[in-house]
Amino acid sequence: MKAVALTTFGGPEVLTLSDVAAPQAGPGQVRVRVRVAGVQHFDARIRRGWTPPYLGAVEPPVVPGNEFAGVVDQVGEGVTGLEVGAEVLGFTTLGCYAEYVVAPAAQVVRKPAGMPWQIAGGFSGNGQGAHMALRELGVGPGDTVLIHAAAGALGTFSVQLAKAWGATTVIGTASEENHAYLRSIGAVPVTYGDGLVERVRALAPQGVDAAMDNAGPDALRASVELVKDRHRIRTMVSDEAAQELGVPPLTPARSATRLQELADLYAQGQIELHIRAAHPLERAADAHRALETGHGRGKIVLTVAD
Repeated sequence: MKAVALTTFGGPEVLTLSDVAAPQAGPGQVRVRVRVAGVQHFDARIRRGWTPPYLGAVEPPVVPGNEFAGVVDQVGEGVTGLEVGAEVLGFTTLGCYAEYVVAPAAQVVRKPAGMPWQIAGGFSGNGQGAHMALRELGVGPGDTVLIHAAAGALGTFSVQLAKAWGATTVIGTASEENHAYLRSIGAVPVTYGDGLVERVRALAPQGVDAAMDNAGPDALRASVELVKDRHRIRTMVSDEAAQELGVPPLTPARSATRLQELADLYAQGQIELHIRAAHPLERAADAHRALETGHGRGKIVLTVAD
């Protein structure tokens, strides 16, 4: 099969199309003919040589990607509830930048009717990240929540989930060109950069109850100034600064239950996802270059098959 397989770590240029052996579904697994794979900062960190602490050593060759959507074409022994031909979305840790991916059936859910393939392929990773963080923050009715980098895919999910779970006010940081977009998904926009703390206090004189950092250490430090209880702050990108500031780490716990809840919210019209760009698989390097600019609205995905 065709896949983007890293033979060395480095910049986006190391993402090249290769011929690799197609995986086969084992017991409890399904193989999916990938239609679309999502692109995440997690993938870029893997590409640069980072190893998640829960994964052990990652040595080339390795196929990046941890979210996908496609059609089941093999069903392993013991799998029930999924059949060949089922349209699904799901998650793995690696392996999604490819024509085929194998995943435990317990990490796959059916694609909601009417959900476009591009949205399905980019739905699981950032959606579940936002869900995990906001659940740990205890976001609920009456809260004022601050979301940094709110116009990106992770921020987009975070804003909409906070609103769906009853937050009264969701303040989102973004460049001015994305302020209208933030208003369209229910956030009160604010420009990031110098003076952010004062601008947020002006918008929320009653205080900020919880904050989610998707932007970097400066945003995390601003959150610490604005939120009284550091246990109600999480970061997706600033692990070292979080340790320094006494902000609890996020506990990864992706599950099909989370993904199904998100898919149901999408079907109910409570979550939308803007697709910023869809690159063909062979242009994965361009997708990573766009991702690492740190700017832009919504999600970047790779189209693998029609």
